[in-house]
Amino acid sequence: MIQNSNLVETLTNDAIELLKDLIQTESFSKQEDETAAIIEEFFRARNIPYRRKKNNIWARNKYFDASKPTVLLNSHHDTVKPNPSWTLNPFNPLLKDGKLYGLGSNDAGGCLVSLIATFCYFYYRDDLTYNVIMAATAEEEISGREGLEMVAPELPEISFAIVGEPTQMHLAVAEKGLLVLDCIAHGKSGHAARNEGENAIYKAIQDINWFQTHQFPKVSENLGPIKMTVTIIGAGTQHNVVPDTCKFTVDIRVTEQYTLEEIIETVRKNIGSEVIPRSIRLKPSSIPMEHPIVQAGISMGRTTYGSPTTSDQALLDCPSLKMGPGDSARSHTADEYIYLEEIVEGIQLYIQMLEKVIL
Repeated sequence: MIQNSNLVETLTNDAIELLKDLIQTESFSKQEDETAAIIEEFFRARNIPYRRKKNNIWARNKYFDASKPTVLLNSHHDTVKPNPSWTLNPFNPLLKDGKLYGLGSNDAGGCLVSLIATFCYFYYRDDLTYNVIMAATAEEEISGREGLEMVAPELPEISFAIVGEPTQMHLAVAEKGLLVLDCIAHGKSGHAARNEGENAIYKAIQDINWFQTHQFPKVSENLGPIKMTVTIIGAGTQHNVVPDTCKFTVDIRVTEQYTLEEIIETVRKNIGSEVIPRSIRLKPSSIPMEHPIVQAGISMGRTTYGSPTTSDQALLDCPSLKMGPGDSARSHTADEYIYLEEIVEGIQLYIQMLEKVIL
């Protein structure tokens, strides 16, 4: 039971107005300076000290105590660009039939403002057993290096985190990591009319077949098996030349059963092509089922699941729970929206869950 319902109502109204301001302000990845300024002003108007680095804003509770553990509340304020199928103005926060339409309303504006409201609810409490830090970060949509990854070294050690993404306020207790491999099959050029050369396409086909059929033996309880998909391929210069190289790209969704390094090692042992990882930053993440914040959510009727999509969780080295108002099925869609009632529920559930853990 929330102790101060009047405060929650005020914070909820403030959060919705903040979301409207964010919607009408362009904040494509790497161009979030104006929405960062809006979030700055939100904190400034409430006399909450904050820090800013590039387009990232973060603040900590008034009675921060370095001897206490810390919980991080995080979500992002960058958006993708609107796709051509929009029938509404993506930058007009239109309220209709209980829905708030606008670019970023669902992913992840509703989550962001709900977490900011939750942070404000706990900001003045002097009886917390945990510190609370709120971080509104940039570049999530492109997995950029100047978002949460830039902020993390500036923060104290984090005991656990709640990452705001639209999950219908259910508990994503695990999330797949992402590994992208650029592979090059090497052959030898020759004339297509004669029996000469080594066709790099044929070599690539053998390796691509391995990616299609190989199954990693360890399967995650929450996330299922590792999933490998060849998504791009290219070779050849003209019809009568045997190609000496064939390049292809593999998208690999990794579970907590393997490190990214282990996956790369296995691939290199089993294919002949050169293997070039784009990054080993986006790690799989999880939080134990017995963790108090998970148990708090379960006690309130929330269900647990494993998420196949990546988020800024991948950049955290602490146990983290992904949850937030909204529905991931609406993310990146035309005429994106979130129900106001989802924001109301999100703020209430965030507060109630945290009260079970940090008081």
